[in-house]
Amino acid sequence: MVGEHDFGARLRRLLDHRGLRAATSSRLADVPGAELTAVLHGGEAPTPLLLRRLAPALGLHTADVFAIAGVDAPDDLAPLDATAGREVPRVLREATGLPPAQCHTLHRFVVALPQAERTRPVPETPPARRYPPGPGALLMRLLENRNLDWPATAKTFGTVTDRYWAASTFGQVGRGRKPLTPDLLADYAALLDIPADDLSALTGIPLPTTPSTPKLDAPGIAELIWELRRLTASQLQQVTDTAKTLRDQLPDD
Repeated sequence: MVGEHDFGARLRRLLDHRGLRAATSSRLADVPGAELTAVLHGGEAPTPLLLRRLAPALGLHTADVFAIAGVDAPDDLAPLDATAGREVPRVLREATGLPPAQCHTLHRFVVALPQAERTRPVPETPPARRYPPGPGALLMRLLENRNLDWPATAKTFGTVTDRYWAASTFGQVGRGRKPLTPDLLADYAALLDIPADDLSALTGIPLPTTPSTPKLDAPGIAELIWELRRLTASQLQQVTDTAKTLRDQLPDD
């Protein structure tokens, strides 16, 4: 677990970036102003209740607020099926090149799939993915919230961006041994449904001077990745098959 003392600095940068005062944020989150102020200045560790209430006030996923705080998310916020993450790159490969209308159809299909009951306990984070504090650790934890381990992350990056790295290289990012650059931050932003400027504020890494264009031409790709986290491996296979069908229905050029 990353030390919660990092959370105050990250949250201050985010609030400053958005032009929000602590008093405004505490009112939006319905938390005591003194409690939030103490967290912002490192005097107290954030409680799970504070993190849950901050999430909607900040417009962030609750699991991501736990990741920003460096706190393990409760089981109810974890991806449903840890084995399903390996299927995500297959879905994205099939989504490549779908026109906007078909992308929206695929997204609606995903959203309509029923939420299955959790049948397996949430697996413990392996020691290799227990990162020391740092911006790279935050980015990797955000991807893990999307059910992407190192191999799935590497394949997803290769599909969505032009970055083809070995799975272990992303582990080096998490450990702080691979430096974060503005271009790398932009590639992470393409996978995370968090605004790139917010991600820059949270990590302290500037955005690139020239905006990058994701290789994958599919609207809402980051939102799709987030929705896939609540599905089982068999449901993701259904999504892959549906994407294939949508591609087969496209007229020949």
